[in-house]
Amino acid sequence: MPRKDPLTPSTITQPLTHDVLATPLDQLLRRASQYELLTPAAEIDLAQRIERGDLDAKDLLVNSNLRLVVSVARHYVGQGLTLDDLVQEGMLGLIRAVEKFDYRKGYRFSTYATIWIRQALQRGLDNTGRTIRLPSHMSQRARRIARVERELTAEHGEPPSDEKIAAAAELEIEEVALLRERDRALASLDATVGDDGETSLGALLPADGETVDVEVERSTEAAALRAAVDRLPEDEREIIHLRFGTGGNGEHTLVQAARRLGMPPSKARQAEERGLRRLAADGDIKALQTDFAA
Repeated sequence: MPRKDPLTPSTITQPLTHDVLATPLDQLLRRASQYELLTPAAEIDLAQRIERGDLDAKDLLVNSNLRLVVSVARHYVGQGLTLDDLVQEGMLGLIRAVEKFDYRKGYRFSTYATIWIRQALQRGLDNTGRTIRLPSHMSQRARRIARVERELTAEHGEPPSDEKIAAAAELEIEEVALLRERDRALASLDATVGDDGETSLGALLPADGETVDVEVERSTEAAALRAAVDRLPEDEREIIHLRFGTGGNGEHTLVQAARRLGMPPSKARQAEERGLRRLAADGDIKALQTDFAA
């Protein structure tokens, strides 16, 4: 039967066995080992099935790229999050990539997903630097506080103080105050503003998703272009880098590039023309709208 539960990092890393000593990362790697790397044709097939609402195809595309999440996450260790936490953040990016992937643009899924994973990891690290990060056991205590608060309010007819909640929940007052303040801050985003009383404050905040989409699109195109240029023969690759500034040395005129490479301008022009023809025929960048005008 089709899977009915939503695809989330937690459902992806559900234990495969009853090994209670295995970490979430161990579980994920164990799951990843059961899936082979996908061919380009298989990626396209899965993407087409996902468009038709096939949840099994979505699962398969995610599970087949779990190793990619771990590989990318390892580069962010030591910046404020454990590898387990980084993998969880990276999973959000992978799932988003699966949902947004457009196979018609000719990119390999791994190229596209890597950028989404990096975005998710960086945002996770940024959030860690800006806010108090609560481990899972603190989330459980937050739920206990909310339950006790409801019970005391119902019993006494008024909201209880932090002291009363702490006593009833058997927690420290400081911890109760911290968790309640966090909940109030989140709830304030749902407060309505404006004359119509229907617009929430949160709705007025910038839409991060749209910004990430643009960043990912641009980064994916740039990555595809760099990879295609790197596949060119050496003389063509070097002249393209110099002419269009893709090598980090700025744009050069034909004469400047020829002089730097120690070749006649006529030979440099021939190498440039050959390189551009190869790039135009490269499947990874056919979808790009890059202007290679001289």
